[in-house]
Amino acid sequence: MRAARPAALRGATPCEISKGEPVIELRPLSLAAANRAVSDWHSHHKPVVGHRFSVGAFAPDLVAAVIVGNPKAQALCDGVTFEVVRLVCSSAAPKNTATRLLGAAWRASKAMGVLRLVSYTRADETGHCYLAASWSAVATVKGRAWTSGNKTDRWLPGLYQPTTELIDRVRWEISR
Repeated sequence: MRAARPAALRGATPCEISKGEPVIELRPLSLAAANRAVSDWHSHHKPVVGHRFSVGAFAPDLVAAVIVGNPKAQALCDGVTFEVVRLVCSSAAPKNTATRLLGAAWRASKAMGVLRLVSYTRADETGHCYLAASWSAVATVKGRAWTSGNKTDRWLPGLYQPTTELIDRVRWEISR
């Protein structure tokens, strides 16, 4: 019988261990901890209100996080699609950490019966971590204000402040 890997090496592939790369351990993460990471490290988004699950990358402290939730686009709310709503990495995150988190998010989603996982990047971002995780760029979404209906003045008329700038986005998908 083979001996179990030490806790610090769980989640790392033999290639990563042999190359002397920092060992990354992926573990479930509470929404509060994931949102703290978003507040600290994300360049243009705020924390989220809810999620399906979150995963953190530890080396040995938290260096990156992914938050997976329900799709924001009504057309994608079919019961078998989840969305990566935040993906954040600190400057201390080892190479390929974001790609590993996307892979973990997809594996966890598939285990829950999800058929498709989607995410969005700004059009001016490369999306290399998505390509490395075998995702496909499937659409360009025009940037538009979130002003339909009464959203802009529902609670405090005249005090609406958009949280992100209007910019086109690329929708990425991975599916079974």
